[in-house]
Amino acid sequence: MAVNLFIELSIIIVIAVLVSVLMRLLRQPLIIGYIFTGVLLSPYFLNFIKSTDSIFVFSQIGVALLLFIVGLSLSPNVIKEVGKVSLITGLGQIIFTSFVGFIFGILLGFSTIASLYIAIAMTLSSTIIIMKLLSDKNDLGKLYAKISVGFLLVQDIVAILLLIFISSFSEGVNLAELALKTFFGGILTVVFLIIFSKKVLPKLSSFFAKSQEFLFLFAIGWGLGIATFFDFIGFSLEVGALVAGIALAATPYNYEISSKMRPLRDFFIILFFILLGSQMFLKSFSEFLIPLIIFSLFVLIANPLIMMILMGVLGYKKRISFMTGVTTAQISEFSLILVALGVSVGHINSEILSFVTIIGLITIAGSSYLILYSEKLYNLFSPYLSIFERKHLRREQANLKNYDILLFGYNRVGYDFLHTFKKLQKRFLVVDYNPDVITKLAKDKIDCRYGDADDIEFLEQLNLKNIKMAISTIPDFETNLLLISTIRRINKKAIVMCVSHHIDEARKLYSKGVSYVIMPHFLGGKYASMMIDRHGFNSDKFNEEKKKHLDHLKKRKELGHNHPEIEKDK
Repeated sequence: MAVNLFIELSIIIVIAVLVSVLMRLLRQPLIIGYIFTGVLLSPYFLNFIKSTDSIFVFSQIGVALLLFIVGLSLSPNVIKEVGKVSLITGLGQIIFTSFVGFIFGILLGFSTIASLYIAIAMTLSSTIIIMKLLSDKNDLGKLYAKISVGFLLVQDIVAILLLIFISSFSEGVNLAELALKTFFGGILTVVFLIIFSKKVLPKLSSFFAKSQEFLFLFAIGWGLGIATFFDFIGFSLEVGALVAGIALAATPYNYEISSKMRPLRDFFIILFFILLGSQMFLKSFSEFLIPLIIFSLFVLIANPLIMMILMGVLGYKKRISFMTGVTTAQISEFSLILVALGVSVGHINSEILSFVTIIGLITIAGSSYLILYSEKLYNLFSPYLSIFERKHLRREQANLKNYDILLFGYNRVGYDFLHTFKKLQKRFLVVDYNPDVITKLAKDKIDCRYGDADDIEFLEQLNLKNIKMAISTIPDFETNLLLISTIRRINKKAIVMCVSHHIDEARKLYSKGVSYVIMPHFLGGKYASMMIDRHGFNSDKFNEEKKKHLDHLKKRKELGHNHPEIEKDK
């Protein structure tokens, strides 16, 4: 039996590798390859999967590990850091999409409960897919990417609550009994989580962290153990895994645990999607063809439109609204897990799961191209997107008078420049495309203008002919190229500085006429080496530097600045 299972798993993985090679050539997310592998191995094609029960257990482990790692990123302070725009867009998109999706479901002949599940599935966007594609584009540091990550976090929290709610159901359950059970179960969970995570876990994790192997074993035991405990008390394994991750999120080892768990998660989650694909079956595909087309188009088109409307209401320009909107054009792995949970508790049949999975395949494939080619799509549709902008933005903007210095982008780097400009007593203007930043600067009586450095018409309105210096803290290479070419065409004498994180790009920027390229990572090391050269082994001097740095970091923290983090895959 064990030998047969080993051989079966080996062949399944080999086929998954071959299908995934095709997906890579087509620049599609590998999740599509996993599901197609399952379809290929299903009873309707090769009929190869025999050890369904064993593979189901492995897939359950994969789902538990996936949710455990998501929980590790949900520290108690995260919601505060996400910001107003992520909260509004995250909740707003869920409300509007689920309402419209539910109406569509009813009109297309689905039952009330099936329509509700389909509508909820349509609202959630894929954290894994979006993070991967934004990473491939090197866009994680851009404003639209930060907003996308923020609303994904809000959606993850909503998904957690839905998992708790759905897992509490069983057929024929009394609603009052369910509400009472969920309420008291929730209270006990919160109390347990707070006390244990504050009093016990820090000591335990510190003890286990002394050995990397021990820490890895502790993380697996904790995650699967809590998941099993939650299943025992009447909730689901999925909810238990999430809670286990959240409990460890506040420890200093959460990122280390997450990085160690990912390879294990990746292997088992592959089996979840392969098994999901193998179970896809629509008795009468022709009956579902029209609903499949309608719901797929709804996710690919309506979801981005809803997001663009919300972003426009909040005061963002059409480019940021569009770039953020296209990231929502797919359904999530959470959608599949939620619908699968609905099948397991008897609310809906497996055909609804197959229906949602096919929509997932279509939308993940479609959104991959939308995100990868979003810049070209924006240039194509830009003339028609002005309807998503507020015509009379309530922004206190400076009059377009003559300035000595233009600063494009008030962020972590731009903050330091303002102090220097004030000391020089030079007239300066801050340009930023984040309306919240402009509002704050206006309140501080700093001359500012709401605009996008990618908009050449906007740039030509800034009296570039009379400036003596322009500084861009925007890390995007293409944006800086446009900025440099526009300034140099109008003003050849101005000093132009910009930021870059790549050596080759910095050299190209120099060739295009930039005066100096700021490379933060190299400058940090250079400054530290200058301190050693200046202070030698004088510990008192280093303590003085330490005090200054702590004061500076305190001020930065008060302003809500955070140092860029190393990319983390959820």
